[in-house]
Amino acid sequence: MSRGATARLFVAVDPPSEVCGELAAWARATAAGLGLRAGKGGRPPLRLLAAEALHLTLCFLGSRPVSEIDTIAGALSSCSTPVGELSVGAPLWLPPRRPRALAVEIHDDGGGLAILHAEVTRSIAAVSDWKPERRRFRAHVTLARLGAGFPWRGRDAEPQLTTTPQLRFTPAAVVLYRSWLSPGGASYEPLVSRELAPG
Repeated sequence: MSRGATARLFVAVDPPSEVCGELAAWARATAAGLGLRAGKGGRPPLRLLAAEALHLTLCFLGSRPVSEIDTIAGALSSCSTPVGELSVGAPLWLPPRRPRALAVEIHDDGGGLAILHAEVTRSIAAVSDWKPERRRFRAHVTLARLGAGFPWRGRDAEPQLTTTPQLRFTPAAVVLYRSWLSPGGASYEPLVSRELAPG
């Protein structure tokens, strides 16, 4: 790559494939139940994410120099806090006031995920000039993106969503991802995976 090349990076933990499959199936059924029509150019107003693309973001780093990837990966070596069991909660439109995504909240009853989030944030900030977001960390998994033709943009006409499946999982690793953007949506390339300590 040329000097000055950048990469869109984020750090996440991944639900197991069976959990992602059930969440993707719920999202498909939910989208079908909303009865939405295609927008201009036949584009769907709600773009569903594939099961293999689902993840729980701990921190979004944005566009970073490619030369930083090894340094960031090294910082994750010290991030091994056991997360413990997480559970899937209610569906969410995010952000609440001007939603751009359909997601499900993730409950972190033991607090391990919040500790890991703080650990990852602190470690990466210590080795780069990246600045963490100021907003509070809200654990969730995004299932679909809202297109420009989505008919609801305010809380008054919020579509009713069905109950999410009751699922539990324990993350096994923290992963540094690279996000590749395309007209059809982003794809995610795992760059480095660090195992978490057993609970």
